[in-house]
Amino acid sequence: MSLIPATILTGFLGSGKTTLLKRVLSEAHGQKIAVIENEFGEENIDNDILVTESKEQIIQMSNGCICCTIREDLREALQLLAAKKRQGLLDFDRVVIETTGVADPGPVAQTFFMDDEIAESYLLDSILTLVDAKHANQQLDDRQEARRQVGFADQIFISKTDLVSAEETDDLMHRLKHMNPRAPQKAVHFGAVALSEVFDLRGFNLNTKLDIDPDFLKEEDHAHDSHEHHDHAPGETCNHPSHQHGHHHHHDDDVKSFVFRSDRAFDPAKLEDFLGAVVNIYGPRMLRYKGVLYMQGTDRKVIFQGVHQLMGSDLGPAWGKDEKPCSKMVFIGIDLPQDIFLQGMEKSLV
Repeated sequence: MSLIPATILTGFLGSGKTTLLKRVLSEAHGQKIAVIENEFGEENIDNDILVTESKEQIIQMSNGCICCTIREDLREALQLLAAKKRQGLLDFDRVVIETTGVADPGPVAQTFFMDDEIAESYLLDSILTLVDAKHANQQLDDRQEARRQVGFADQIFISKTDLVSAEETDDLMHRLKHMNPRAPQKAVHFGAVALSEVFDLRGFNLNTKLDIDPDFLKEEDHAHDSHEHHDHAPGETCNHPSHQHGHHHHHDDDVKSFVFRSDRAFDPAKLEDFLGAVVNIYGPRMLRYKGVLYMQGTDRKVIFQGVHQLMGSDLGPAWGKDEKPCSKMVFIGIDLPQDIFLQGMEKSLV
């Protein structure tokens, strides 16, 4: 049985997760989707689109999708769904996990890496975060979990932009970009999103070629500050200093990102020691870290990523003939000591 893709849907209370889910379920275009609601007493998917068929917490929907509400262990629910699929008792193509508005998606994501049984059945595709444009600034100011959700995202959808001015939306997008430069942002109206923007984003696939993910680690968007925009031609060096964002906003969020770049190769043992050490100390505050690395001893790109204390790497494609090998790594976390990380990475070079 091939791996079942899983998507984690997170976002602030009232940001429209349920609206988006309903739309995805009603437009599933021949895809059967299992939804796991990892909720605690919030409004669940409306019962009018559900047809209850079993005493368990798994409910078959009229459109062939299934819905499963869990209040205990996500792992058990995932194992149960996979087992029923193997036995031919349930038919579904993918899983969407809707987390509570206050949840940290980190432990949910880690479930897919830590548990062998889960890893044998599922492939974590991506974390989608919904942000409510009207209340975002207040929520980001007041609640760290809202900032964490932004830091974790592979894709950010901004809802309710029709309720705020274009300038407010623009400012919000700058703020989010500052916290998480690698997640594309998209304003969405009433959950109107194409399925292709929701599924198969491959935010977690280590071994996918990077051309699938063209925005991967691209320079932070400095279009509004053009004098500090660097584009590298093939073969051009990429070790200019990591620069600060030029946009002046009034928020100094604790979730921030920074990028390490170098065109010297890493010593694999040194890098492993350094990352092992920082993950030990700062792991709970490291939300996502991801990069393409130039490693001594291989002519292929090394694709690296981690969530909290868990990290993994994979060999990617070979460096192109005209491509000058260089490393880029983005760290997204809560009050991480940028200088310690950047110096440590520098010291891990050959």
